[in-house]
Amino acid sequence: MTALAVNVAVPEPLRWTEVRRGEEFLLTTRNVRLLPDGHLAAKAYGRPVAGGRGAYVSFRVPDRPELAALVTEAADRAGQLWSAHRGLELSGGRPGP
Repeated sequence: MTALAVNVAVPEPLRWTEVRRGEEFLLTTRNVRLLPDGHLAAKAYGRPVAGGRGAYVSFRVPDRPELAALVTEAADRAGQLWSAHRGLELSGGRPGP
């Protein structure tokens, strides 16, 4: 296994904007990965503020305590969900081997 990842919506009060190549992006989603060494890594993703069919672009997560807390909470919750899994569900609703 190389990494486990979860996507987390950034609550509206914690969202921020950044500019790349002259275009402003609103950051709305966070991807949190558990690395093989046990550390967490996170990237923020967003869409152009101006709208349109712009790409969903990744950005570094700013060093803000409330954003770090969101990453930690997401990782803790993901761990709870992973540890409580009920096995693989195959098509037709049957549990896997």
